[in-house]
Amino acid sequence: MSERSYAILGTGALGGFYGAKLQKAGLDVHFLLRSDYEYVSKSGLVVESIDGDFTLTQVNAYDDVAKMPQCDVVVVSLKTTQNHLLPQMLPPVVKDNGVVLVLQNGLAVEEEVAKIVDNVTIIGGLCFLCSNKVADGHIRHLDYGQITLGEYAANYEPMGITPRMQQIADDFTNAGIAIELTEDLLLGRWKKLVWNIPYNGLSVILNARTDELMANLHTRELVEKVMYEVSAGAKTAGRVIAESFIQTMLEYTVKMKPYRTSMKIDYDERRPLEVEAIFGNPLRKAQAAGVDLQLIRCLYQQLKFLDMRDG
Repeated sequence: MSERSYAILGTGALGGFYGAKLQKAGLDVHFLLRSDYEYVSKSGLVVESIDGDFTLTQVNAYDDVAKMPQCDVVVVSLKTTQNHLLPQMLPPVVKDNGVVLVLQNGLAVEEEVAKIVDNVTIIGGLCFLCSNKVADGHIRHLDYGQITLGEYAANYEPMGITPRMQQIADDFTNAGIAIELTEDLLLGRWKKLVWNIPYNGLSVILNARTDELMANLHTRELVEKVMYEVSAGAKTAGRVIAESFIQTMLEYTVKMKPYRTSMKIDYDERRPLEVEAIFGNPLRKAQAAGVDLQLIRCLYQQLKFLDMRDG
C-alpha cells in the first residue's frame, strides 16, 4: 500500500495534536473542524509541545464531511458525547476496506462504530496524553502522548498483532508518537478504565486535581477501592487485571505532574461529560453479567446529576 491518507474527525486537543504530528511527518491528512474552521483554513495549526513547538501554515481543513476525500484511515477523535453524529460522518469519508481508528475514552465505542460501517477494519486506540486546546488552531501538549492500539473483532475476541495495526503503528512511530500494540483490545480498555473511572469521576465530584486526591488519606483509599471495583468489572468480561497493575497506577499518579483530568476540564468549560462511555457502559456490561459495581454506580449517579444540572 502506498502512503496512507488520514481523516481526523474532531480536531481538538487530541485529534489536532496527533493529526498535526502525522502531517508534519509528511502524511496526507484531512481535518474536520467546527468552531475554528475559518481560522484554521486561513492560518493553519500551531502546536506547542514538550517535544518541540511547530506550526503547520497550511492544512486541509473542512467544515463538512461531504467535502472531504475518502481516506484510508479515519481517526475518530470526537468526544463520545458527539457519537450520535457518527452515522452521518463515517460512511462518506472512509474507503472500502479502510480503517477506522477510534481514539476515544470508555468502553464499547468500537461496537458503536461496527454498527455504522461494516466494510472496514476497526482499531481501538487508548491515548495517554495531556494536551489542551488553548485557542483557535492552537494546541498545547503538556506531557505523555503514547497510544496503545488493538484491533477490534465481534465480541472483542483478542486479535493478536495484525498487519493493519502494524502499518498504522509505523505511521505514528515515524511521526514521533510512541505506540504500544495490545493483542487484546478489551483488556486494554478495562485497564485504561482503572485510571479513568476514579480520577475523572472524583476530580469532578470533589473539585480536585489528581495530586490532591492522592495526598489525602481518605480519597486515596477511595481511589484504590474504585480501581479494585473496575478490575471486578473486567472479570465479568473474562479479563484479569493484576493487582500489581493497580499499585503501579497509584504510584504513577503520585509521581505525575498535578493534573486536571479531561472530564474536569469539560466540566469547568461547561461541556457535556463523557459519563455514559466511561461509567455507564462498564456498569451495564457488569450488571448484564450479574455484578453490581456499587462505588462506580455511586459515581455515575452523581455525575449524571451534575451533567444535567450544569450542562
